Amino acid sequence: MIRVLIADDEDMIRSALAALLRLEEDLDVIAECRDGESAVEQALALRPDVCLLDLEMPGIDGVEAAARIRQRVPSRCVVVTRHARPGVLRRALSAGVDGFVPKSRRADDVAAVIREVAAGRRYVDPEIAADALSDERSPLTDRELDVLRAGARGETIAEIAASLHLSAGTVRNHVSSVLGKLGLATRQQAAIMARERGWI
Repeated sequence: MIRVLIADDEDMIRSALAALLRLEEDLDVIAECRDGESAVEQALALRPDVCLLDLEMPGIDGVEAAARIRQRVPSRCVVVTRHARPGVLRRALSAGVDGFVPKSRRADDVAAVIREVAAGRRYVDPEIAADALSDERSPLTDRELDVLRAGARGETIAEIAASLHLSAGTVRNHVSSVLGKLGLATRQQAAIMARERGWI
């Protein structure tokens, strides 16, 4: 049996997918989580074979949850998303995600991806992969993207600095660099652009 953890903040989607996957003879859904934090906690406690993580969850998103899980346990991680932006795919792959699937796929397709990933292979939806190859790469460094991500909900410089374990001055320098590279006036504009282009 392939032991599966599912994390999605939309109760109906999570429970419906769990019910459909439980119909598969070789899949056992051992945990259902509402957010990234609880997904990480449950993964560390239960050590599932595969974690199926929604990209957009409150708190830490699916990519960050996958990165934290991969650091601590050998579980394989698949990110599922409604908005499959190429920049997010690149971030997911660099975080060690093993699969990337749009939410538009049928449950039996998702089951096939879980099997593929559990067998040690990677899976990326072909359309997302094609878009990623043609997409414009971010001109920002990983640390600059971290700063934008940490401040995407309007956090202050001090809050961003605390969450990233940086000094406020370093965060201000990163913000200044971001605005210069993107030709924008505010951090909020930069965060909006980065989100629209799938960089964060």
